[in-house]
Amino acid sequence: MIRNGAASRRRHLRPRALVGLRVAHTLIWLAIESSVGYLLYAGCTGRTGGRAALAGAVVTGECLVFVGNGFRCPLTDLAESVGAEHGSVTDLYLPAWFARNMPAIHVPLLLLAAVLYRRNLRRRA
Repeated sequence: MIRNGAASRRRHLRPRALVGLRVAHTLIWLAIESSVGYLLYAGCTGRTGGRAALAGAVVTGECLVFVGNGFRCPLTDLAESVGAEHGSVTDLYLPAWFARNMPAIHVPLLLLAAVLYRRNLRRRA
């Protein structure tokens, strides 16, 4: 009887855990994408400095984690363990078409930010 109660509690907590994970994942994504946006802004306006370096570190860290995890978000397994059918990037609270195409959108923006920032550094030198 105790085991059934524990299983019932786990089943009851899973939807809440999944919502919490999706919210956290979305907030992490938002922080990373804000950093990408700032890098693009800094690149277009010729800015360099601490803020751009911090944004670059956030984006670089995210890329290293993603690549180091076999091009799979490390939250995927966690999302699946709490009940997501698949814990891919689509577990974010984003439009499905955007989530599905995120790598195709994200990579060119990262490359553009890197080219612009490098240009800015050359101009300063």
